[in-house]
Amino acid sequence: MVDYTIEVERELYFWKRKMTKESGRIGRLTKAAQTKINGLIPEKFHQVMTESIKNMVKATLVGSNVTTKKRSSLDLSLFERDELLREKLSTYRKTAVVEGAGTGAGGLLLGLADFPLLLSIKMKFLFEAAAIYGYDTKNYEERLFILHIFLLAFSSEDKRKETLFIIENWEQQKHLISDMDWRDFQQEYRDYIDLVKMFQLVPGIGAVVGAFANYNLLDQLGETAMNSYRMRILTNERK
Repeated sequence: MVDYTIEVERELYFWKRKMTKESGRIGRLTKAAQTKINGLIPEKFHQVMTESIKNMVKATLVGSNVTTKKRSSLDLSLFERDELLREKLSTYRKTAVVEGAGTGAGGLLLGLADFPLLLSIKMKFLFEAAAIYGYDTKNYEERLFILHIFLLAFSSEDKRKETLFIIENWEQQKHLISDMDWRDFQQEYRDYIDLVKMFQLVPGIGAVVGAFANYNLLDQLGETAMNSYRMRILTNERK
């Protein structure tokens, strides 16, 4: 277990470096363009999108909490928990690929349906992750932690650094957070996935793009969830 902990600490070091890495020129240009476009969009649209995604996420949180099987993982080692998560990720990744290919092949209307479906898959996976690592999602703070993992996985460079700091110092930071900044949450998520999801609506290539995009988005979420919980567990063990 000691050897595995050393290996995890090493992986966490490189993961945190990757998460705080400066964006390249293309990334900065893309973000600047998205920010400019968001500034041109009427305020009413932003309000509607914020409320829609807020309600969608909250409904998914409630549903996932009800359907997620509670696990007794107190007697599991960190290695065993990581392996369990990898198994779960494989299952959810396959589900996301099938969903992405199906909605991508279905044209504009089904392509638009991909957004809430994929969001639901991601949130359900995060509830499974929390259960595997021994955290009870009946507690409000654990649902907030899940939302911060989600934001860390799908956000711009500056927001990613800010969110990583919150997750890394969760025991101190959680008392300062009463709710998510939902406008920030929806805008970061939309900006992160907009470009790739736009290609999913293109006839002929939508199914391939949808499957590939969803595979990678779940992969990104899985890596972020695993390392966030690893970091939290090891931080608590040091105390």
